[in-house]
Amino acid sequence: MQRALFSPEHEIFRQTVRSFIEAEMVPFHAEWEKAQRVPRDVWKKAGEAGMLCCDLPEQYGGFGADWLYNIVVIEELAYAGMSGPGFMIHSEMVAPYILAWASEDLKQAWLPRMVSGDAIGAVAMTEPGAGSDVKAIRTRAVLSDDGRDYIINGQKTYISNGQNCDFVLLACKTDPEAGAKGISIILVPATTPGFQRGRNLEKIGLKAQDTSELFFEDVRVPVANRLGDEGGGFRMLMTKLAQERLVQAVRSICVCEAAIGWTVDYTRDRKAFGGTIADFQNTQFVLAQMDAETTALRVFTDWCITAHLTGELSGVDAAKVKLLVTDLHNKVVNECLQFFGGYGYMTEFPIARAFIDARIARIAGGATEVMKQIIGRALFSDKR
Repeated sequence: MQRALFSPEHEIFRQTVRSFIEAEMVPFHAEWEKAQRVPRDVWKKAGEAGMLCCDLPEQYGGFGADWLYNIVVIEELAYAGMSGPGFMIHSEMVAPYILAWASEDLKQAWLPRMVSGDAIGAVAMTEPGAGSDVKAIRTRAVLSDDGRDYIINGQKTYISNGQNCDFVLLACKTDPEAGAKGISIILVPATTPGFQRGRNLEKIGLKAQDTSELFFEDVRVPVANRLGDEGGGFRMLMTKLAQERLVQAVRSICVCEAAIGWTVDYTRDRKAFGGTIADFQNTQFVLAQMDAETTALRVFTDWCITAHLTGELSGVDAAKVKLLVTDLHNKVVNECLQFFGGYGYMTEFPIARAFIDARIARIAGGATEVMKQIIGRALFSDKR
């Protein structure tokens, strides 16, 4: 379908991104999946190609581009079936927090290196006993006697970019009695004594993206490494979650479009019972239904992108687009895989990898059930 979002300049950039992915990522992706991480030199090359943190201001090493350039990168990675590296975490979660709430010293220290790929960022929120319920985190940050440092103890799990990262934005409790108002976000360099990486976790999908346990034992960092006010972490997280959920939807709708395209091409060529699989009415009806649903949600996704660009995307609409598009994502790859028969079960085929990678979409950025809870609360709110 024709999309009015992008300018000719965006499309020129898209060709650059697509060429980079085809040359520097696609041929090596299977190796990265076996190794369960992407070499750091790929990050450097991506930085040189302008694919990291595209929208950061020039004063921090960025290009001062609009957020649609970030969207181009997300879309092209999804169309190519790339499960790694964790560029989305780095550019769409870590950098925005630093830009919005870090001190000028922290911005100058880290943002230019993020743009170039010399420093890789991660966000450490999830704990073994606290997933979508951020308020339940137990990692503690206690002020030192002289009030200059935080001393941090705790652990995190399922942290994307955890093996490769040079620093994490750590969500922790600075006041355990204050509930959500006791959460702060602190930038912790990975070289800090007491910071330890655990296992590179074995996942059922997104195998090329390193995902780790992280441990903090008497980790001492300056108070100046805190983002924003003490106790303001929960508000920060809620502010940025709408963008994170929209990014998940952007990726998912692209996978839907790609999977339908792969399936149309395959069924046109695959012979069966004197014709092609595409000749069967069932094939045409199933793909027609999925294509219609994908088109409808593409329109909704692009509407949400436009709303986000103007600062008008609500948390409820972000929950709606994530809920609907990630559900469709899982449905499409499941239905499409069936048309490939035994080939669809082989991971050398993109549809198989897309099927494996799809399941996380209904969990990452807030589980499907959480999205329904957000929407449901809004429906029954007195402010509706």
